Amino acid sequence: MKVLCVIPARYASTRLPGKPLALIAGKPMIQHTYMRACEAKEPDDVIVATDNEKVYDTVVGFGGKAVMTSPDHPSGTDRLAEVAMQYPDVDVIINVQGDEPMIDPDIIDRLAKAFDGDDELKMVTMKVPMQESEYNDPAAVKVVTDDNGYALYFSRSLIPYPRNEVEGARVYKHVGVYAYRRDFLLQYAALEPTMLEQVEGLEQLRALQNGYKIKVLESDFQGIGIDTPEDLEAINKLFAAKKQ
Repeated sequence: MKVLCVIPARYASTRLPGKPLALIAGKPMIQHTYMRACEAKEPDDVIVATDNEKVYDTVVGFGGKAVMTSPDHPSGTDRLAEVAMQYPDVDVIINVQGDEPMIDPDIIDRLAKAFDGDDELKMVTMKVPMQESEYNDPAAVKVVTDDNGYALYFSRSLIPYPRNEVEGARVYKHVGVYAYRRDFLLQYAALEPTMLEQVEGLEQLRALQNGYKIKVLESDFQGIGIDTPEDLEAINKLFAAKKQ
């Protein structure tokens, strides 16, 4: 099984312009993410997919691999599919967000290994226990799964709603890393956006509403996504504290 790890990195960001090149401990964010992904053992290769020459040149400059993609993609899935078209010999494609400079390489390996011995599996993602302070935050996406670990629904609302106290009931947060069989990724990207996807603003609902199963693995990795100048300042402080 050949595995490719792709890191989409758009230069434009409403809340943090030029985000992939924002400096963390003196290095561009995309370099931190790339190097962490390279620590994973399962991928045969790691590549950055970008629509910006500055990002491309930066990645190549630090010795990484990058490809230029169209700036007109409506979603990250479409950008990923463009890359998949260029690698017909790949079996599984793992999507790691470019703004996850502390991504755990073990998560990447677990996503890849999920496909071993399961020819029916098409798409895998991750969940972590959610902090109560995030329950009402629409930016913290919730997920509920069935007893076999497949997603029932993703939402920005609180699910399951705790109307009753039930022992063992937990709220889980979705971690936005995905792995796809290449053939399914191309099929998935070609589907029309669905009603639920557009209402919630969550691409993965396109797969669910079309009847496809999404396997959800559990981890304790919380991650630190960088979306605002405040996030950038916080992670720089974290890196500085680690050096002390």
